[in-house]
Amino acid sequence: MAKLLIKNIKGLLCAYESAPAKVSGEEMKNLPLLENAWLAVEDGIIADFGSMESWPGISDWRDLEIIDADGRYILPGYCDSHTHIVYAAPRAGEFVDRINGLTYEQIAARGGGILNSAKALQTCSEEELYLSAYHRLDEILNQGTVAVEIKSGYGLTVEAELKMLRVIRRLKENHPLTIKATLLGAHAIPLEYKGNADAWVDVVINELIPIAAKEGLADFFDVFCETNYFTVEQTERMMVAAQDHGLTSKIHVNQFTAIGGVAACVKHQALSVDHLEIVTEEDILALKNSTTMPVALPGCSFFIQIPYTPARQLIQAGLPLALASDYNPGSTPSGNMNLVNSMACIHMKMTPEEVIHASTLNGAYAMALEKTHGSISPGKKADFLMTVPLQTWYELPYSFGSNKIERVFIDGK
Repeated sequence: MAKLLIKNIKGLLCAYESAPAKVSGEEMKNLPLLENAWLAVEDGIIADFGSMESWPGISDWRDLEIIDADGRYILPGYCDSHTHIVYAAPRAGEFVDRINGLTYEQIAARGGGILNSAKALQTCSEEELYLSAYHRLDEILNQGTVAVEIKSGYGLTVEAELKMLRVIRRLKENHPLTIKATLLGAHAIPLEYKGNADAWVDVVINELIPIAAKEGLADFFDVFCETNYFTVEQTERMMVAAQDHGLTSKIHVNQFTAIGGVAACVKHQALSVDHLEIVTEEDILALKNSTTMPVALPGCSFFIQIPYTPARQLIQAGLPLALASDYNPGSTPSGNMNLVNSMACIHMKMTPEEVIHASTLNGAYAMALEKTHGSISPGKKADFLMTVPLQTWYELPYSFGSNKIERVFIDGK
């Protein structure tokens, strides 16, 4: 039985004897911190933790590995609940287009954006997609992410969407990260369905959802509910169909406009509503007393220069908030959750304590992983990160351009 004991930890962050499923409102500021601590792991599971004043007897632990963390902090690994990591090619040309004055919507209107990614993906082999995505997963693992959601959505044909989901399934089977798969069946209206989005919605409902559910290719379902993409009514039709096939929804909503999508998502018990760069009082009222997690994607706001999710407004209303990277080739070509956390502090005025809760415990909730991830708690997976020696853990979001992570542990290894 593999046993690990880490001693002299400068501080254990987000250390709960019994963690809540999610943290909301004012409670997000109350991040547990145990200073001068030890952490015990057995068979890949967190066994116990405590103060060095209560250093455990270890005579009964054979084959024990001991690590001296001297001056280092330990915190849960990041849980990134919104990514598009499987894609065929970067869209650096569009980056230059935006510098030259074109908006995201203008680029999309002339055949760029999601349609650009779909065109490249449809001709890309599963092996090429798998290898490039595996490399990106290695990248985010080294930056502290231990659990990640990956969406389809760049296929825009039945076969290409299923190809993406098969790649995600293969990544699940072979990569050490914990991975959740989402069928993003309605990410954009395919060119051949232009002017007839309802026909593509019918394809998603009658073909994509049933196949993905039957073959166990998806954990969740997603739609881009937005002006010029899919209406609230279309989104509801697809959410109902997904629910009928056992798929919970996680919906893109309120990125550019507020059209009533948040209330519809709450009505259909969506696990999360993601983006929320635009938030109305009606949206906040809909989210209150619901089980739906709001998810902010500050990397997207930074990269395409749109408003940031009004975190203070949501938190002051007593709501929870998760942070995710939105790693994708068009609007957020980075999965670095350390940078996401820094941007949330700087641009969204979240406190470092709120940010850690948002990128760990609440991120885990937004992937239905709250029982296994998101906190340093006995019984949870030993998926955590260790910093370099720091004067204070606030250096994590403060040092926005530096990597302050020394080691990432998966299953205690």
